[in-house]
Amino acid sequence: MKRTIVDASQLELTEKVVSIKRVTKVVKGGRNFRFTALVVVGDGNGHVGAGLGKATEIPEAIRKGKEDAAKKLITVAMDENNSITHDFIGKFGSASVLLKRAPDGTGIIAGGPARSVLELAGIKNIRTKSLGSNNKQNVVIATIEGLRQLKTPEEVAKNRGKAVEEILA
Repeated sequence: MKRTIVDASQLELTEKVVSIKRVTKVVKGGRNFRFTALVVVGDGNGHVGAGLGKATEIPEAIRKGKEDAAKKLITVAMDENNSITHDFIGKFGSASVLLKRAPDGTGIIAGGPARSVLELAGIKNIRTKSLGSNNKQNVVIATIEGLRQLKTPEEVAKNRGKAVEEILA
């Protein structure tokens, strides 16, 4: 399982808050409220990441989530019409996200959590279907996992010891 580390300091990252949850811990003196923010960041040019931030205040949780997401950036393999290079199913926990490549003009056909990841990754044409669990956190991570495992035709050709034309035929 290879991970490509991307330096976030050189990218113009935009953020999108996918969900904010209030978490309660019951203690002897009453209840403690905290907030959990699931944040997706991307540069719209093939780099995307997701992170979780937890704090007593919402803006602080979002800031922590953004920092966490910037640490976990991945690079996405895209083709000439801003779609993915091949169909794939990303899995995380019991959530699975089917990613299907699409021709130019299709747009992003995806549900909420997966859509935010794909928009910030810079993908313009794709069809997706969320299978299994619809837990927002797991769907976001499953989408990122699917995008991370995509391979370009050049990589596949190199691994198989063939020419790119043979792979695409």
